Amino acid sequence: MPSPSPLAAAVPPPPRPRRRSRVPKLLVIALLLVGMVVATYFVLMDIDLPGPKQPEFPVPEINAEARVAVPFQAPPVDMAAVPAMARKMEIPERVLMAYARAEERQRAATPRCGISWTLLAGIGRKESRHARFGGATVEADGKLSKPIIGIPLNGSQGVRAIKDTDGGELDGDVTWDRAVGPMQFLPATWKRWAVRASGDGAPADPQNIDDAAASAARYLCSGGRDLTSGRGWWAAVMAYNTSVDYAREVFSGQDAYSKAV
Repeated sequence: MPSPSPLAAAVPPPPRPRRRSRVPKLLVIALLLVGMVVATYFVLMDIDLPGPKQPEFPVPEINAEARVAVPFQAPPVDMAAVPAMARKMEIPERVLMAYARAEERQRAATPRCGISWTLLAGIGRKESRHARFGGATVEADGKLSKPIIGIPLNGSQGVRAIKDTDGGELDGDVTWDRAVGPMQFLPATWKRWAVRASGDGAPADPQNIDDAAASAARYLCSGGRDLTSGRGWWAAVMAYNTSVDYAREVFSGQDAYSKAV
């Protein structure tokens, strides 16, 4: 058998075609699917996606002496200052306006009560994050973009048992009562103290921030309470929720908002 020529030995055989791996493409598709599932979960569960956030308005925790201490008091709101105050305090401008108008309305009705918009803000912060719970927003007319309705008061751990009192009219539950609206009124309490802030003759709406704030101010000032005194302030807030811890959270919020002015 003849030996190969030097030329033939120097020329390499043609390369075999490479098989393209499908793994990277499948991996990319899998990662995209996982990302879509995770994003959908966050949307459905109303959880914010990770990322840089603006710092929240600081509210130092105050271990106030029950039925004695009174939070710092702020003057009534200058309506021209509402936009700047809202930005500083991380309160939606339309919501802060409702608190301010509720104070003005109630001071005219019961001047000796000494109601402050900062007390309403302290309660609104605790009850619904100023009408933002569950992703709700407030429209120009004060109506919430979607209702805020609390858990059923069915006597489970840490929850009072309150049977339905309104046939589900306000809370949609015909078995148990639920707190409703940005100021979280029980249906029976709402029916007693509700007021229509606009005075247009329509029924008061717990899912309207103006009606809710005005009704809360009316309820807090009921019974001739003086909210500038320790006794009156604690009696009013604990009528809202009979918990000292709850009242201290409201106290801390009111104090912080007042001092920020």
